[in-house]
Amino acid sequence: MITVYPVPMENFTAIAIHVQLPKTDLLILRTEGGYVMCGALDIGLLRDKLADRGIVAARAVGVRTIDELLHGHVESCTQAAEALGIREGMPVREALARMQRAASATAAQA
Repeated sequence: MITVYPVPMENFTAIAIHVQLPKTDLLILRTEGGYVMCGALDIGLLRDKLADRGIVAARAVGVRTIDELLHGHVESCTQAAEALGIREGMPVREALARMQRAASATAAQA
């Protein structure tokens, strides 16, 4: 089953995506500028093989629900996320806010 729903944040709304699979779940919080995902996200692949795409993404490990992801901390992230100031140990909420702010600033310039 796939569940998609809005998650109100301080100044924007993130989108939660929960994919239930046999023996595991995929958890994603998406903004207009990037996303944070559970430990299933292969940050190494994004950093090494797909770095040229400029994907803004971060991973939090040890989470089993969207709420735990939302209240978790960044374990690793892409170079494009680092360029926004996202770092290991940062609260996921703060990482999402930085992603959204970057997307809003880009949209305002267009």
